[in-house]
Amino acid sequence: MSLSIGIVGLPNVGKSSLFNVLTKKGVEAANYPFCTIDPNVGVVKVPDFRLEKLAAISKPLKIIPTTIEFVDIAGLVEGAHKGEGLGNQFLAHIRECNAICEVIRDFKDPNVIHVGGAVNPASDKETINMELIFADLATVEKRLDKTRREAKSGNKDIIYNNQILEKIYDNLVKGVAIRDLIFDDEELIFVKTLNLLTIKPIIYLLNIDDRHSGDVLPGTRDVIIKINVKLEEEIANLPEEEQAEYIKELGLEQSGLDKLIQSAYQTLGLETFFTTGSDETRAWTIKKGSKAPQAAGEIHTDFIKAFIRAEVINWQKFVEAGSEAKAKELGWIRTEGKDYVFQDGDVANFLINK
Repeated sequence: MSLSIGIVGLPNVGKSSLFNVLTKKGVEAANYPFCTIDPNVGVVKVPDFRLEKLAAISKPLKIIPTTIEFVDIAGLVEGAHKGEGLGNQFLAHIRECNAICEVIRDFKDPNVIHVGGAVNPASDKETINMELIFADLATVEKRLDKTRREAKSGNKDIIYNNQILEKIYDNLVKGVAIRDLIFDDEELIFVKTLNLLTIKPIIYLLNIDDRHSGDVLPGTRDVIIKINVKLEEEIANLPEEEQAEYIKELGLEQSGLDKLIQSAYQTLGLETFFTTGSDETRAWTIKKGSKAPQAAGEIHTDFIKAFIRAEVINWQKFVEAGSEAKAKELGWIRTEGKDYVFQDGDVANFLINK
């Protein structure tokens, strides 16, 4: 399953620095607006301690984690929806992503220019979110012009779509993001065809320093993660075997970046199942609520139609058993059919009609 998170924000909030640490890819992070014009893309593994536990049992030749793609999108500015600062180009890059990570500055370094003249997280959040709303308004207005005319024909489908568009338009005008609206399943089918920006799940990443305190984004219902990107750079520059110890010395349970990656995974409504054997131990990404044939289809699309049944065991029970043979002997491996809904942490073998 291909997944991408667009990293957005005003210029000089730490987006490219965050991207560099996430991917360890040398993207330029200069102290001036628009140094990043084309989006930079990096694939990041989703940290999951369960892989190592399973691999210790199976002793595979390879361990393959599941991944998320992060896209570093150049800094947006006020007026981006009208093309300010190459805004139209940048907004197009966001449309291609599954979710948005909005980086908001709350570090006070006087040597780093702030395009607004002063550090104000709430104001910066409002600027970016309104640009996304304005961009969606332009999309919806264009579509409404057409459906309002066509609805006069009496076509029920067009009238139905027009009613949904009117609902979206009325809320966008009020500054309400589409993700905050409620649609039934039938309405969602049409809404998704609009490819709107503000329907995408969003994570707010507050780039803080040692002086950060309190709630600087009051009333925000979406996920907020506080990360000191400069500190994360220090951690990332250490040898991998020293990073965990340094994180522990800082009094943290995990790095901020691991927290971000896991939150992105959860925000997209995803979960993980595993396959494990002597060749490889591998994590696979599926949507929550996926049934067994869809899970098998992540391995190969042909497996969806060819699916017969799945042998399933929770990863903890697999580790407790100490081997697949022992798990079978204990009766812990279940046989599940096409209607089985996969659970996060399932370990599976699929039987396929060849």
